[in-house]
Amino acid sequence: MDLIEVLPGRLHMFRFRIGQAYLWCDGPELTLIDAGDIAAARPIEDAVRGLGRDPARIGRIVLTHGHRDHYGAAQELADRHGAEILAHPLDAPVIRGEAPVPEPDLLDWERPLYEHGLTVPEAPPTRVDREVADGEVLPFGGGARVVHAPGHTPGSIAVHLPRHGVLFTGDCVAAVEEVMLGVFNVDRARALDTFRRLAALDARTVCFGHGDPLAENAAEVMRAAAVAAA
Repeated sequence: MDLIEVLPGRLHMFRFRIGQAYLWCDGPELTLIDAGDIAAARPIEDAVRGLGRDPARIGRIVLTHGHRDHYGAAQELADRHGAEILAHPLDAPVIRGEAPVPEPDLLDWERPLYEHGLTVPEAPPTRVDREVADGEVLPFGGGARVVHAPGHTPGSIAVHLPRHGVLFTGDCVAAVEEVMLGVFNVDRARALDTFRRLAALDARTVCFGHGDPLAENAAEVMRAAAVAAA
């Protein structure tokens, strides 16, 4: 796992073999956006300690959607440190193991990538302590607004920190060589609509589920990429 500083003293990215998660810091209080796969708990804890911080201060884990590379380590971390796990009501049953993962509508070029993604180990059923809805404001980052972001999955969410100009897109948007619509979408038309809505937020720093964060001309790049994806 690679540890990458995104905003000094505030935001770090954990990059795994497939996908990534983020650590937001409000002083000693910590929030995880996604949690990596089932093997990610120890590397995340070690990285947090390497930053001089205490994993026991992880107060919440916000899951952007119900895919194994995003929630795999959530319950292990939550059980160990008392964190609350949050997700949207439409993806919470998948995360809990009560409903199947919805099948994506794959384009031909996505199929080999999808097969590669299946090499991520299965995640166990994971509790969701709190279901969060569009527009709800969470108590970190000066007020973190939940943005329902359907298309990749029905219950995908983005997280917007208006005070800091930061946007976490989950897998709706990716940055693989260039900023683009994310892959493996259940509903491509809804995903495109979500992309346009996220681009309109004019974030200064955009953090993706896959690919390097965007910190230069982020608003302009997002708007242009949303137009190109249509």
